[in-house]
Amino acid sequence: MRRGMLVRGAAATAVAALALAACGNNGSGDTAEADDGPLTWMAMLHTPTTPEKDGVIESALEEHTGQKFDVQWVPDASKEEKINSALASGKLADIVSLTMTDSTQVRQALGSGQFWDVDQYLADYPNLSQIDPDTLAAAKLDGKLYGVPFQKIKARYGVLVRQDWLDNLGLEVPHTIEDLTKVAEAFTHDDPDGNGKKDTTGFIDREESFLVGFRSLSGYFGAGDKFEVTDDGQVVPAFTTDAFKQAMEWYRGVYEEGAVNQEFVTVQKSNQQDAIAQGKGGIVVTGLFEAKNYQALAESADPKTPMKWALINDMRTADVEHRILTDTGGGMGGWLAFPKKEVTSEAELKKVLTFVDKLMDEDAFALMTNGVEGTHYATEGDGVVSITDETAWEQEVQPYSSSRPSEKVVTYKSTSPYVDEANELMAANEDAVVINPAQSLSSDTFDRQWSTIEQQVNDAYNQYITGQIEMSDYDGVIDGLRGQGLDQIIEEYSAAYAEVNG
Repeated sequence: MRRGMLVRGAAATAVAALALAACGNNGSGDTAEADDGPLTWMAMLHTPTTPEKDGVIESALEEHTGQKFDVQWVPDASKEEKINSALASGKLADIVSLTMTDSTQVRQALGSGQFWDVDQYLADYPNLSQIDPDTLAAAKLDGKLYGVPFQKIKARYGVLVRQDWLDNLGLEVPHTIEDLTKVAEAFTHDDPDGNGKKDTTGFIDREESFLVGFRSLSGYFGAGDKFEVTDDGQVVPAFTTDAFKQAMEWYRGVYEEGAVNQEFVTVQKSNQQDAIAQGKGGIVVTGLFEAKNYQALAESADPKTPMKWALINDMRTADVEHRILTDTGGGMGGWLAFPKKEVTSEAELKKVLTFVDKLMDEDAFALMTNGVEGTHYATEGDGVVSITDETAWEQEVQPYSSSRPSEKVVTYKSTSPYVDEANELMAANEDAVVINPAQSLSSDTFDRQWSTIEQQVNDAYNQYITGQIEMSDYDGVIDGLRGQGLDQIIEEYSAAYAEVNG
């Protein structure tokens, strides 16, 4: 491999070994020699244009892996139609990126027997054998692993608090819900921006509160990630539990205090971002990586903005240990799946797995993330990686970044301290992550009824938080849904859980 294609900085000490490994065996005793026929790969495209065939990144990846391959790019905007059509017709590729993890069609296709169960093979490969066990568990369907999981950071969420407002009011960074409540009230009533006006609030939330921001907050009270397993082995929705309702009661109190934006049930994400950038509120429950984006948005409007952020990944209540709900399905962003119709033998499967394994080497990760050093990016003396040609990177590199089998191979230093801090805190979150136990289970009633059930509970949540109904009314909504599929979902998931874990 040419020197310009190697990772420097964080991976500098591994360059020589990686360069040798690129041309040799991947560590598996069953490595198959690459033949002349290219592998085909149906991959998702998140950019306006496709990269040039046999372009610089594709050629470099072929050199590194020792394997020719052809990518069939599927535009993200039309992926549901195109993937469902391909699954129905059986016209697939050797490797199929299946990123619609909640899709009934995808899950049914995986469980139908047309894709390889790769669980027993991963131990033979140096990178595949190191996949996080929690991510593997989250990627299984009823105990079977129908593809290599796309690995993502398992828990990226936390609480962002305006550090400059804390400083103005002489407050410490909160790490408990109790202290967070006090900060939210102070941000609402004590003029944290010092403009002499009562024009700020604590939390800035949006219409997806039930599914996103509040869901994360409920985890600090002990609620599960969408579903949880009771002491008697029942798999129940988190929104039915005491911990979730305790979190609702707390959040309603904060809302009644005026410390949550009163119109949150109609606020779009873009409006939420604008409100944050304009200094209308000082607390956001979101991805820790968003601090950089909020800062940049504020600075674009006012280069002299006093905005500064505290990033908090260890929020908790007094009687619940540190825990954080996953926002990435347990670090599982889908499957690299291998159809038996295309990959017809165990020898061919091992060839494909060898290719995927080598895509998880640091060299390949660098190519799919940054591009070629000197062409797309530069590494500064302190290890900071910066893109030097945005246009070339967007056209030639970015399309491959969403197809990396793992996002966790190397963490590069950034020009933004917020990015580096967020990366450290997200990595620390991994030890406290809570994952949905029903994610890897099947329920026909869930597939048919869940969206309707969830929407009705979402509506009841909004009504309760804003004071339109009481908790007894919320409970009444749930009781009414039990005969509309909710109890059947619990029964089916509980039976599936017992079978897999029995």
